[in-house]
Amino acid sequence: MKKFFIFFFLCSLTLYAQDDVMPLRIVTYNIQHGAGMDDVIDLDRQAKVIGDVLPDVVGLQEVDSCVKRSNRIHQAAVLAKSLGMYSTFGPAIPLTGGKYGVAILSREEPLSHYNIPLPGNEKRTLLVCEFQEYVFACTHLALEEENRLTSLDIILEEAARWDKPFIICGDWNDQPSSTLISKMKKSFVFLSNITNNSTNYTFPARTPNRIIDYVASYGRVIKSIRKRQVLNEPEASDHRPVLVEITLPRYTTAIAEIQGSEAASSKIQDSGFKIQGSEAAGSKIQDSGFKIQGSEAAGSKIQDSGFKFQDSGDNFQFSTFNSQFVYDLSGRKLNGKHSTVNSIYILNNKKYAKH
Repeated sequence: MKKFFIFFFLCSLTLYAQDDVMPLRIVTYNIQHGAGMDDVIDLDRQAKVIGDVLPDVVGLQEVDSCVKRSNRIHQAAVLAKSLGMYSTFGPAIPLTGGKYGVAILSREEPLSHYNIPLPGNEKRTLLVCEFQEYVFACTHLALEEENRLTSLDIILEEAARWDKPFIICGDWNDQPSSTLISKMKKSFVFLSNITNNSTNYTFPARTPNRIIDYVASYGRVIKSIRKRQVLNEPEASDHRPVLVEITLPRYTTAIAEIQGSEAASSKIQDSGFKIQGSEAAGSKIQDSGFKIQGSEAAGSKIQDSGFKFQDSGDNFQFSTFNSQFVYDLSGRKLNGKHSTVNSIYILNNKKYAKH
């Protein structure tokens, strides 16, 4: 019986299997260089606050590295050691012989990381860490609105580069009713609660009256939000930490195998994703308006938001630049962009290179 293999790439040509998700616990915390409301620098106190909620990844703001006022220690590294995590530091400015900026603590070692300078009368930075299944960024935005809005343009450009889920957190020095947050809502989903309610206020720690600390994801890639809360910690810093627990689709490429007429009226479901047909003839794949039509998948076209896919051979090449491209299966580039080859898939003794 003839077998048909169909590759499905949802959104940026990626399909997430229904049960192939991972939980992720996120904390964002402005630690005020380790100082509490009593002005005492006490990293053990802050480590306990963080450790009590067992996060997978933490974004920290106002972090010292070898600065005089904090006894010239590398604060991110000290916190990470205490929590059994990896630390990545993103310096924003030099300060009294050391550096001052943001940091990311993580259970998983980053695959890569880098800093992008952001504007401010006091210079800012965007720290980005790539992990196996997602990208996590942390920033502390400027006090000046103009510089915050300019920073947003830079953040949007960076987030759009990634095919993996892109999550960002930090102290953004703006409230939910601001122009900044209104603009962010057009491209980001807020994972932390931004409803104007006293239980959601993050600053100042002892008597909070506003939300200025956030966690958000670029696009609608998050499966679910299991929990989001501002932790009731009024003393360890001048901000209260924010905890978010989500489920995240794993960044994996799925292959579905459909066998002959036995696949008639079969269904493969993932968030409403269905396949129906006999030997894939005239089959339709649909998710949020995404459709594939064809006879035995030959000469079929896939179209979604300007994306077209034409089948004419065995070699499989594709790119993921905003779904605005056309390729055929013989390897000819009809219209679009290539990036460097970063993976190869083998199916039925044939190689499929991802570009």
